Amino acid sequence: QVQLVESGGGLVQPGGSLRLSCAASGSIFSINAMGWYRQAPGKQRELVASITTYDRTNYVDSVKGRFTISRDNAKNTVYLQMNTLKPEDTAVYYCNVVPYYNRLWGQGTQVTVSS
Repeated sequence: QVQLVESGGGLVQPGGSLRLSCAASGSIFSINAMGWYRQAPGKQRELVASITTYDRTNYVDSVKGRFTISRDNAKNTVYLQMNTLKPEDTAVYYCNVVPYYNRLWGQGTQVTVSS
């Protein structure tokens, strides 16, 4: 059974950077588009970045130019490089396939942007 485990979150000052990683226990990357989602307190979960099996990427407007999604199929891992972080990026970040499967939601990783 496939499981997704997110890591790399933390506390960072505005303008700082973080790199999130999502490791899968099974080989799903070769057949699925992958995405990074986030959920801030009191808000709905949103898809912020996605990458297809052909490495075509897409971003929500609020992160364009600051976040970069990438994937390594050999390592069954998807990454999210986050630069120039803002307080409004504070959220729990999750990875999942696109469109998501409810059974694949993991624990997520907390990202807090604060001075």
